[in-house]
Amino acid sequence: MCAARVYAPGRAHPSKHQAMLPKARLLSSLRLRARRAGLGGWVYVVPALAVYGWLVLGSLGTALQYSLYHWDGVGESEWAGFDNYIEVFRNDELLGAILHSFVLIGFYCVIPVSCGLVMAAVIHGGRQRSLGTWARTILFVPQLIPLVASGIAWKWMFATTGPVNQFLRAVGLGSITRAWLADYDLALPAVGLIGVWCLLGFCTLLLLTCMTRIDPTLYEAARIDGAGPVREFFAVTLPGLRNQIAVCVTVTIILSMASFDIVFVATGGGPGTQTMVPGVQIYRRAFTYHEVGLASAYGIVLMALVLLLILPIQRLSRTGGR
Repeated sequence: MCAARVYAPGRAHPSKHQAMLPKARLLSSLRLRARRAGLGGWVYVVPALAVYGWLVLGSLGTALQYSLYHWDGVGESEWAGFDNYIEVFRNDELLGAILHSFVLIGFYCVIPVSCGLVMAAVIHGGRQRSLGTWARTILFVPQLIPLVASGIAWKWMFATTGPVNQFLRAVGLGSITRAWLADYDLALPAVGLIGVWCLLGFCTLLLLTCMTRIDPTLYEAARIDGAGPVREFFAVTLPGLRNQIAVCVTVTIILSMASFDIVFVATGGGPGTQTMVPGVQIYRRAFTYHEVGLASAYGIVLMALVLLLILPIQRLSRTGGR
């Protein structure tokens, strides 16, 4: 008789142990492949990170360094500490430029995003495809024109003898004609309208593209429940475009706070300082008044303000307002 084999309690049966070996080898091979794939991904990511660090983070570090000195850009620098930052919040002209950029948020952000939503909804709900195609083409035209060229064109259109005033005279409103970009009260709104023209098409097309990705069954369910076009818009369309609206708001806020091209070409910050914005102010402080340290500190403050505005928006878009 063969002697019976005795296995210690708690010890795995050989057959079970042998069955577990292929699984362990499979898991180890999968981990090894994942590590190799991760290393392969870093091969593609590291060059981009290096360029980003050199161009963006390196420039930011240089600006932080310059902001702590009094320097004219040519001669020797003098340690200033936080004097430049204190001057930013003490100088009425610098603070006024920041306030103007907040006013431009209404033109660059609120109007294009809200009107873009309405226009995208109308085009999306329209039954005539040809009309939608023409609308997309017309709205996309401003995106093909550089901002400098847009500023030059609208400077001519807002001139005393420009097309805007000619149209007002033709419809019997000649009493309100003026040099719009030279008017102390209306120059900033006129610049804002240029921004509306430039950004309305961008917001409309982005939102319209994303509307086509919303599940059609959601609209059908809303119609079955008796929802009309307005209720359908607020119940289905708006929730479905939450992330895209956040993108539009983020981009337009950054453009309004960092606006330079249109203002510099159209008004140069005038009349007086009525259309002065931080971008033009930084340019003048650095290259006209040779206050590189103050210009750098002003740019750092502007960047901090932009982050304070857009980070809550990004957080709300991810959490859904909860």
